[in-house]
Amino acid sequence: MKKIAIIGLGYVGLPLGLRFAESNVSVLGLDVDQAKVDVINAGETYIRHIEADTITAARNSGLLEASTDFSRIAEVDAVLICVPTPLNKYREPDISYVLKSGEAIAPYLKKGTLVVLESTTYPGTTDTDLRKVIEAGCSLKAGVDFHLAFSPEREDPGRKDHSVKTIPKVMGGLTPECLERCVELYSLALDAVHPVSSCRVAEATKLTENIFRSVNIALVNELKMVFHEMDIDVWDVVDAAATKPFGYMPFYPGPGLGGHCIPIDPFYLTWKAREYDQHTKFIELAGEVNTAMPDYVMARVAEALNDDAKSIKGSKILLLGMAYKPNVDDDRESPSYVLTEKLEGKGAEVSYNDPYVPEIRMTREHPQLAGRKSVEITDDYDCILLATHHNEYKAFDFSGFKCPVVDTRNAISKRPSKYYRA
Repeated sequence: MKKIAIIGLGYVGLPLGLRFAESNVSVLGLDVDQAKVDVINAGETYIRHIEADTITAARNSGLLEASTDFSRIAEVDAVLICVPTPLNKYREPDISYVLKSGEAIAPYLKKGTLVVLESTTYPGTTDTDLRKVIEAGCSLKAGVDFHLAFSPEREDPGRKDHSVKTIPKVMGGLTPECLERCVELYSLALDAVHPVSSCRVAEATKLTENIFRSVNIALVNELKMVFHEMDIDVWDVVDAAATKPFGYMPFYPGPGLGGHCIPIDPFYLTWKAREYDQHTKFIELAGEVNTAMPDYVMARVAEALNDDAKSIKGSKILLLGMAYKPNVDDDRESPSYVLTEKLEGKGAEVSYNDPYVPEIRMTREHPQLAGRKSVEITDDYDCILLATHHNEYKAFDFSGFKCPVVDTRNAISKRPSKYYRA
């Protein structure tokens, strides 16, 4: 494999491109965002947990280049598509970024090129939807003139114990030869690959992984609310249960789901299942529980303020953590945005602190919050709400604070007298 293209240089595409470049594979990164392209070509970074030195090394080796020119697909032997697959306002799959990528590359595909979709989606996207748009845009046929496969991303931003290199890569091809080419490609850069019988099996694998997490998080979120009424600490319960060496895996409650996977992917299957007259009640119930968690947090904030003879309306609230997970700058689908809007909808004045998100970026769902900047942590608020368990908050000394502090992650060790879990 002489040269590959990666479409989409975000949290999935950029680490993948760097891994291939480290394996002496020439990588052309393609993105419609000129700013990202310029940053990469300058040897700099826009993702906090990816060091600029890594990008600089790949650039200096001559094995990484970024561009907005999709006609350069003609130069490569393989194309990996790593673009967003969000939900629309009706909670239906939006695969427009995938299809636009297919349309963009089709005129420039050469015979024998391998096309791999990595974006999470419903079964049938690769061998039906993506295949159709590519074939409509060129004279080539999938499985005959070019190779087509699906290999789901398993990126977990900020994780140290696993990496793109070490996480086994599932992949399925349209034909046995398509799969063979896919295995050949990823084996150049990754420690282990796991071939499956079809694109649809690979697509279903990714959804199953994330549905598993969604359902178990919903369960522990529900237990948190039940145990709270019983005056039982759910975190103590989970830690105790986790001592069992079999039959149990710990999941922890929170203020809602965040990230590009867990809040979105299960609904890709519920939507597709309706086409087969199947109703995914279990998955949908988990979704209801998880999406209702910000309302539970709101109730706990109201309770904390009420104990201080105050209401949400007119209160100054400091929210800790805009990122959806600790110690990264990834704020995709963060429940902190929902909490901010709900609190402000009740008349609160909300500020935020996040050492990893110094300024709120433009998002599809919450554009009105863009441009707000992180402020210092002080006691000059009516309430402090911890939404993300960054290490900085775990170490912070809140013990002298006079205002109530509501902790949704059981993260604060140096607690004030007015301390609440949510």
